[in-house]
Amino acid sequence: MSDLGIQKSAILLSTIGEEAAAEVFKYLGPKEVQKLGMAMASLENVTREQVEQVFQDFRAAAEKKTTLGMASNDYIRKVLTKALGDDKAANLIDRILHGGDTSGIESLKWMDAGDVAELIKNEHPQIIATILVHLERDQASEILSHFVERLRNDVLLRIATLDGIQPSALKELNDVLTGLLAGSQNLKKAAMGGVRAAAEILNFMGTSQEASVISSVRDYDPDLAQKIQDEMFVFENLLDLDDRSIQLLLREIQSDSLIVALKGTSEELREKIFKNMSQRAAEMLRDDLEAKGAVRLSEVEAEQKEILKTVRRLADEGQIVLGGKGEESVV
Repeated sequence: MSDLGIQKSAILLSTIGEEAAAEVFKYLGPKEVQKLGMAMASLENVTREQVEQVFQDFRAAAEKKTTLGMASNDYIRKVLTKALGDDKAANLIDRILHGGDTSGIESLKWMDAGDVAELIKNEHPQIIATILVHLERDQASEILSHFVERLRNDVLLRIATLDGIQPSALKELNDVLTGLLAGSQNLKKAAMGGVRAAAEILNFMGTSQEASVISSVRDYDPDLAQKIQDEMFVFENLLDLDDRSIQLLLREIQSDSLIVALKGTSEELREKIFKNMSQRAAEMLRDDLEAKGAVRLSEVEAEQKEILKTVRRLADEGQIVLGGKGEESVV
């Protein structure tokens, strides 16, 4: 959801009444609740015209929606079971819906990363890896940052080599999380973990931690380390985006964030950004960059990672495609 979308949603939820707004929040994830809550708390000087425009936009969007996709999982289960019988359908359903009841893991997504780290740090690294692949990549990365280096490296290596989650692992996970995640012998192997998951988690880590993990993996398996690095999307990879994608990205990020993020980047990347702006906007950005002065590396990395989150969101929405090595891939 873009900043404009969050702002509109905040206005809408602030005007429909407590009960209706509460019902909407029940369907949102922890990140969405946090973003919307902060936006609602910061609303001020909202005009009647703005409210009316938000309601018009909402009505227009609602009129385009259908009931397709609502309760689709239940519909798929019923249709396939009726068509194929219980046994055949069970296997296919698990492949389509990734198998396994992991609803309990949602509880961890609402917890502070430090609390989750404290909860699981003494468990076996394989169990920790199994837990982390169920979480959002940035949350998993933050949890890893709370571990000592040896454990962090071990867990990331296990994530990279994880090609699925067996029913027994889910059952053990259920015991570790005290009932948060249900295990069942009927569960099929869930396609989670692997090189892509490890790379996505690493993308959210600080440079020094990232380098330590890659070095540790390289000692274990040089080819695996290279595969992880090939999957990683770093800030300089914005050079691989086409002009249209850069323009889409620039609409989503604040100029203050961009100024800090561009500090220390290559001149080639800066020029790519400049050429996808209007001449006036590019000149203003150049001037702001020159006037900015020294910025801490940690601040630069933090802003770059925030922008990379936007890149991943746009990629997930199908708006941005990164040309990968050897073949086109989406990040």
